[in-house]
Amino acid sequence: MRGLSLLLFITVANEATTDLSVTGASVPPELEVSAAPAGTSPVASRYVPEEYGHPGIAQARSAEEPAAPSTEDGESSHQHGGGGYRIVQWEWSYVQTPYIIASWLLVASVAKILFHFSQRFTTAVPESCMLILLGLVLGAVVLIASKKQPYQLDPGLFFLFLLPTIVGDAGYFMPARLFFDNLGAILMYAVVGTLWNAFCTGFCLYGVKMAGVIDEKVNAGLMDFLLFGALISAVDPVAVIAVFEEVHVNETLFIIVFGESLLNDAVTVVLYKVYISFVEVGPGNVYTADYFKGIASFLIVSIGGTLVGLIFAIILAFVTRFTKNVRIIEPLFIFLLVYLAYLTAELFSLSAILSMTFCGIGCNKYVEANISQKSRTTVKYTMKTLASIAETIIFIFLGISAVDKSKWAWDTGLVVSTLIFILVFRAVGVAGQTWFLNWFRLVPLEKIDQVVMSYGGLRGAVAFALVVLLDKEHVKAKDYFVATTIVVVFFTVMFQGLTIKPLVKWLKVPRSTNRKPTINEEIHERAFDHILTAVEDIAGLNGYHHWRDKWEQFDKNYLSKLLLRKSVYHKSELWEAYQKINIRDAINSVCRGRGRHCVHICAVSIHVFTCMRENGSGVCLDLQVIDTVPGAKIEEDLETHHVLVENLYKPRRQYQSHYSRHFMTVGEKERQDREVFQRNMHNRLESFKSTRYKRHKKDRRSCHTEDCSNGY
Repeated sequence: MRGLSLLLFITVANEATTDLSVTGASVPPELEVSAAPAGTSPVASRYVPEEYGHPGIAQARSAEEPAAPSTEDGESSHQHGGGGYRIVQWEWSYVQTPYIIASWLLVASVAKILFHFSQRFTTAVPESCMLILLGLVLGAVVLIASKKQPYQLDPGLFFLFLLPTIVGDAGYFMPARLFFDNLGAILMYAVVGTLWNAFCTGFCLYGVKMAGVIDEKVNAGLMDFLLFGALISAVDPVAVIAVFEEVHVNETLFIIVFGESLLNDAVTVVLYKVYISFVEVGPGNVYTADYFKGIASFLIVSIGGTLVGLIFAIILAFVTRFTKNVRIIEPLFIFLLVYLAYLTAELFSLSAILSMTFCGIGCNKYVEANISQKSRTTVKYTMKTLASIAETIIFIFLGISAVDKSKWAWDTGLVVSTLIFILVFRAVGVAGQTWFLNWFRLVPLEKIDQVVMSYGGLRGAVAFALVVLLDKEHVKAKDYFVATTIVVVFFTVMFQGLTIKPLVKWLKVPRSTNRKPTINEEIHERAFDHILTAVEDIAGLNGYHHWRDKWEQFDKNYLSKLLLRKSVYHKSELWEAYQKINIRDAINSVCRGRGRHCVHICAVSIHVFTCMRENGSGVCLDLQVIDTVPGAKIEEDLETHHVLVENLYKPRRQYQSHYSRHFMTVGEKERQDREVFQRNMHNRLESFKSTRYKRHKKDRRSCHTEDCSNGY
């Protein structure tokens, strides 16, 4: 994953590199900067020049460079000022690419820190707005300094490196139960809603063009406006994540809007490619069969992308069955296979976002059960870090790209008409589809939910990257479309992002509760599922709960046996719950008994639970594997260890002879389930007897006091 991050940064930097270079004859004592030849392609800047292609030989290059040619005055200009070995030299052109990007990321990180200092400011302004404003400032500084804007958000960089990190994080940590419970509504909004918005926006823009609202200099026909309507109508997943996670709307609203932003990718990709092909061949050369090919293409792109993701999910889950002794490479497998699912879908022109989303959803259950706790933590924080970096780069470059006037042209009629149409048709589409869906939903979507869903249809970097990809030779109005897309993105992300939180508070929309359900709630939820399944069976209906029950049986009988390790598959859910309760009770009891050792005891108890979960039933409790608190005394650690030995259970030290760099193995015969159970049951029984005796003694004493007060 480090290699992927390095590749991401290098690619960003090479797209953003300037046309300035330091020549071989320009090193000190006199520095001379010359411009690169005109017409240098930005794509060519991706490749590092051969001179700087070998890191670590900067000193050797300076020593081996030949003397400079003589000048017109006959004086010889020596590079080293006498030809001697130079200890320090200026190597800006060699480190320019990573240095600029690292500096920008540092500025963005510092801006985030300063942004979150003021709680009043962060509750009112989304972080995405701050990043876009920062991008505008950086873009203006660069434009003033260099008189041009060399930095742009490259579509290839966006679709191949930035977008996958955000979608991968969202898909892997997607709440699967909530997603599939609302899958019908998500598909309705993603497919029907996107088609409705795209067609209505395109036709209406063409209508206002014919009416003269849009200037004649916007050279676009019906197919051009339909193409623009297709790319501007799709809800953007990056913008939805950035804004909705800060608003904290309830889980149902979030999963519907976010799921729509992920699944509408297939519709957007198909419409975009179909209309581009129609524009290239000309509207007069389009036949009826081409429209049916477009429908078939939609089915292939969506279903094919989903199948690719599920295939890679099965492969990933199966591979993690055998990583018990090489835990160090578990996160690498997860990152690589999830990313390969995205690239494979792109390879066959399928929906890469669907592929990555369903790969993350499909493998999460099995992979999380197979890998270790440390690997889970590594995967979680690495994905979150990469997604945060990608989101930062995207919004900053959106602000920077808006400063370059050479890339866009302005038309007020087109901009205003587009803003009105996308807002109106979004609201009408959501209202109509929700009215239809509420006939089938057990929990209908209220009007305030529909307002938030309509207002939350944010556009973002996906639309901008698609409009930049347009060929100006075929789409004559590309510059006008680019300017309109920038305005739409800024309006939805900044204006709607700023006002959606006050709107949610004013409408009193139910907010999300960031707590996990209790065991009692989980038991009642499962019981309710079984009751609904039984009702459907009695009524002879093959409804949602019936098919979900069939899927759970298939998963238990076949998939779990194939994709889960034996120690995980044969472990009872009741025993899992008992382990959690056991460790929680141990932490509480020890913390109540010895308060000053609470930190040590909690750390040890968490480590015990981790080892119990990873090794089936073996428990590896040892002071040597516990991180010591800085500044703590050795006597306190020894006393803490003594408390654990006396109150929990005896540690085993036989695994020291089987030390491995990747994993600490425990003997198969060292099963301490019975010992843990017996010791805890004995302690609880003694505690119960003591409590009962004290209560009985207290009752007798109170009864004797009452008798005495009554004169008996």
